Amino acid sequence: MGISYMQEVPMKKDAEQKQRILAAERFKNGEKPESICVSLGRSRAWLYKWVKRREECDNDESWSENQSRRPRNISRTSKEIEELVKFVRLKLYNRELFCGSQAILWDLEDLGVTPLPSLRTINRILSRNDLTHRRTGRYEPKGTEYPVLDSLLPNSTHQADLIGPCYLKGPIRFYSLNVIDIATARCGVQPSRSKASKGITDCLLKIWNRLGIPENIQVDNALTFHGSNRHPRGMGSLIRMCLHNNVEPWFIPMAEPWRNGTVEHFNNFYRQQFLKKVFIASEKELVPESIAFEQRHNSSYRYSKIGGKTPLKVLAERNSVLRFPDVDRIPGVWREKPEIGRYHLVRLIRSDLRINIFNELFPVPPELEYEYVVATIDVKEQKLKLFSNKKQVEQFDYKMR
Repeated sequence: MGISYMQEVPMKKDAEQKQRILAAERFKNGEKPESICVSLGRSRAWLYKWVKRREECDNDESWSENQSRRPRNISRTSKEIEELVKFVRLKLYNRELFCGSQAILWDLEDLGVTPLPSLRTINRILSRNDLTHRRTGRYEPKGTEYPVLDSLLPNSTHQADLIGPCYLKGPIRFYSLNVIDIATARCGVQPSRSKASKGITDCLLKIWNRLGIPENIQVDNALTFHGSNRHPRGMGSLIRMCLHNNVEPWFIPMAEPWRNGTVEHFNNFYRQQFLKKVFIASEKELVPESIAFEQRHNSSYRYSKIGGKTPLKVLAERNSVLRFPDVDRIPGVWREKPEIGRYHLVRLIRSDLRINIFNELFPVPPELEYEYVVATIDVKEQKLKLFSNKKQVEQFDYKMR
């Protein structure tokens, strides 16, 4: 019986496949599992595995072939990445630019999105959202565009981020406040032994003494920057110092670090060129070595986005008048509660129709669902104002603590 079955198996199958087909066929014809396993030198588990495989595949010819052991469950792209791909595609289209997957990937890279989706993932997103075919005419995305700050002139907008704890050979443990002037790509680097708000505020002031004071500064929602969640209306020390120096802080949406993409990209450069290469024998060398790195970057490093020029070359060409902190002003004054000024939070409104202002929730109109909204806190008026597409849509009393 065994020989006749073997003769029915196509010769192009390898020996292992032939044995699987033979065993399943003998089982189908009623032969006892014990007899099959003994004659083939196989276990019952092996037999039942291939009998089941044959049944599941409805006798498809490929059932006896080896299958990949890679997991079959593929994680679905996050909602944030999918929405961002759609937004970038629509933005490119409306600007009459090439808007295929490669162009979208380049734009995502410029935004500092990490990890970047693959081209295949982007194509899948475009396909399931019906954004793959060419269209005629001009159309608008469903949502308003993300509010991008003006950054054409030096010190129009700074992006700042705190990284750490960092380690250098020695070993030395510290944090680093990194700042980038968007228009010129100049960097400011100031180390700190802790991430306490007061210390980081002092670091920012020292950076401003070298770079100049910006009109806007964009940061994430770390407690170091905005203060305490227990007292959301108390204004942290960094907010206070900014307002005393006529700087408007902007807080990016929560869980969207790519909105600070320029400084995030610089952070990677800092890790590669400073943390991994510089040796410091003592803590006394940390600040001067950090400033020396800052100066080398600004005077020598070239960026394609600014025409292959160095940051200081771009600054010189712009011939801008920079504003610096008042050295005669008592530092402690900047930590007092300011009486005027504004600071802003950009938030994406989700299905719960609530906007989160430093862990304090406020209701918003239904038409703002899945829209980016700018929440502006006016210190003088003690008001919280919501703007969509630069138009005020809501207002709340906001008594400062």
